[in-house]
Amino acid sequence: MGHSGMIESGTHTPGVSAADFGLPPDTALRVERPDPRLADYITNYHVLDSEGPSVAGAVEYMLPGWAAIRIVLADNPIVLTLGETTYDPLPAASLYGTTTRAMRLVTNGGVTVGAGISPLGWSRLFSEPAERFRDRIVPLKTAMDPALVRDLTARLRASDQGPAVKAILDRFFIDHMGPPSRHEPALRALMALIDNDETEDLASAAQRIGIDPTRLRRLSMRHFGFPPKTLLIRARFMRSFFKMRAARDPGDYSLIAGAYCDASHFLRDARRFLGMTPRQFLAMHTPYLDATLRAHALVIRAAKAKNV
Repeated sequence: MGHSGMIESGTHTPGVSAADFGLPPDTALRVERPDPRLADYITNYHVLDSEGPSVAGAVEYMLPGWAAIRIVLADNPIVLTLGETTYDPLPAASLYGTTTRAMRLVTNGGVTVGAGISPLGWSRLFSEPAERFRDRIVPLKTAMDPALVRDLTARLRASDQGPAVKAILDRFFIDHMGPPSRHEPALRALMALIDNDETEDLASAAQRIGIDPTRLRRLSMRHFGFPPKTLLIRARFMRSFFKMRAARDPGDYSLIAGAYCDASHFLRDARRFLGMTPRQFLAMHTPYLDATLRAHALVIRAAKAKNV
């Protein structure tokens, strides 16, 4: 059928209105929860569309996160800068490794489809160690069967690129997940420790649940992409930054994690993960990022409410 005009904003998750996404003009967005069978492996799906003269050369930022697959269906190129590397243009079908840097994008409209991959998802989708892709973007066909990548891209391109995307991605990932890794219980335990505000030292916490330091580092590098300490520091920083962002007060250091010795310790991490201070980042015009984060929060909240 193919895509004509702007896609339909929204989500298949009941109880969420696209009007609450707070989208900038000439922009459409879909945010979806994957099939429940994929919930531990695929973090989310999103489709962003924009068109018209106002979006030509639009600059936006993406925050550090887990791995992701992104497929650019737009005719116009996207330029992305990650650390010292600029991808000009971004490959049409890309694999983003786990990132510890905020990324700067320059876009010119059109549709992009994304799927977030958790470390558990990495263990079932990719045979290569995650550390080889950390803070890097590569053509997806270099890490996955090129015929599968071609087929997925063709299916997305032929669809309405909006409401139909969720079913296409669900089918793709359900059909092409490898068998569960024998390390899956340990990976689940590590994810829980990283997500826990109380975890101050990942190695000690892992040892308490029976994962020795050598195995911890090996699992961490292979499936998460970075050493345990880096993962914990990133998680701690991002939780603190999101609290500041929600309060719209980059000067309120009472919001930062208790593990930070002082504000200068937090600001060092900000320069590492954002490339600037929180105040500088929050002062920037980031309408796409703001709308995407708002939409994700609404969809997650509605999904949790439905499950209660």
